[in-house]
Amino acid sequence: MKGYDLVIFKERCHGCGNCVVACPVNAQDPNTWGGKGSKSEDVVIRVENGTVELVKPELCGGCGACVEACPVDAIKLVVRW
Repeated sequence: MKGYDLVIFKERCHGCGNCVVACPVNAQDPNTWGGKGSKSEDVVIRVENGTVELVKPELCGGCGACVEACPVDAIKLVVRW
């Protein structure tokens, strides 16, 4: 069981796709490189309808690349206690 949750604040997201491209799990699919994300279900996050959506958070390795790439602080890794 992971000791963290990937949390998205949709009200902050403006759909830039930086997080999608930065995610190393997503990067395994070349269709992700455009910033919106692959239609594959084997990605952590993608942009849909103008905001980032969690697809399979269980694939997240907790590296924080998406958090660092987000210019509006719309993604956080929250530690569970």
